Amino acid sequence: MISKSTAMGGAMILGAVTLILPMSSAWADETPAVEPRLKAVLKGLLPDQEVTRVSPAPVPGLYEIQVGTEVLYMTTDGRYLIQGDMLDLTERRNLTEQKRSTARVQRLNEVPLADMIEFAPPSPKHVVYVFTDTQCGYCRRLHREMAEINRRGIAVRYLAFPRAGVGSPAFEQMESVWCAADRRQALTDAKLGKPVPSKTCASPVAREFALGEAIGVRGTPAIYTTDGRALPGYMPPDDLLAALQERAQQR
Repeated sequence: MISKSTAMGGAMILGAVTLILPMSSAWADETPAVEPRLKAVLKGLLPDQEVTRVSPAPVPGLYEIQVGTEVLYMTTDGRYLIQGDMLDLTERRNLTEQKRSTARVQRLNEVPLADMIEFAPPSPKHVVYVFTDTQCGYCRRLHREMAEINRRGIAVRYLAFPRAGVGSPAFEQMESVWCAADRRQALTDAKLGKPVPSKTCASPVAREFALGEAIGVRGTPAIYTTDGRALPGYMPPDDLLAALQERAQQR
């Protein structure tokens, strides 16, 4: 998301931080004075982005900056910006991805279930959110396997992500799907290449597309767990189940 090298000006982009040191309480006490300074620097670099949180990073001398669902690190004087993942080598945890996941799930939880198209078994053991495009080959492949996915106890909650953007043919088709009286059937028809009657309404398609961009969707199907972790795109039903079972054991 924050890969706008031309907007970075003179900021230095460093690699991932891999050393975790204890944070002193004195460092945390400096936050009220440092926060306005760092926000001002980022406002100049990324005027269209909102800084949602500034807090001390686990490494003394660095602050953690949250911009939407992206996480950056800055030195206290605002001179150096670090874009990359911070790893705790002792606990073998990706601290940055954990923060991203928390932000993603907060945003996903803001979407009413009624705005999604859900395919679920009677008593699901797992739930995934899937940003989908009706014209995406792997999205169609995943949908063809929906019965097998549901049979493994997995509920799929679809959100619209027409990759070509608002106003594209895919966008218009997905709006027709989301406006259909039977959205599940309309989505299935669209993914089978069947015509879907053109229809407009106060659909959530544009909002869901914007949400996908905000949380870092770059391709479809983009699959997220209920704790906000990203899975690697299309997965066969057995592989998807194994990934979800592994995630459940790690919680």
